Amino acid sequence: MYLRKWWVMIKKSFKELTINELYDILKLRSEIFILEQNCAYQDLDDVDKRAEHYFILNDKSEVISYARFIPENIKYETASIGRVVTKKEARKNGYSKRIIEEMIRDHKQQITISAQVQAQPFYEKIGFKTVGNIYLEDDIPHIKMTIN
Repeated sequence: MYLRKWWVMIKKSFKELTINELYDILKLRSEIFILEQNCAYQDLDDVDKRAEHYFILNDKSEVISYARFIPENIKYETASIGRVVTKKEARKNGYSKRIIEEMIRDHKQQITISAQVQAQPFYEKIGFKTVGNIYLEDDIPHIKMTIN
């Protein structure tokens, strides 16, 4: 018997997020960006309040993947995508790719990102192009990338 894994993608503004959804999103971001990557940084940067939040829930209603879409003139002159994250045990299933492609389809505009260098090939496969040189952000090598 073939069992298909179940998941659902949700899109919400900051004000539409429930307390539990926000908690689960912030918990996932801390697990990966702060604990797994051993990087102490200020995750809560007020950008969340102006962003659109995309996340995927599994069959247990757990947030397993997340990213935020940031309108233009907040991080960059163009729109941006940030805080792209997937639970360790859910990686290699294409969840982050699905979220980013959905954002690109929804917004149909130029998007600029600050990608961790180790994720550069992932973003290139989606269609992002490198702009400029490698720089440190929170002591992690990053590269600016864009897509039209």
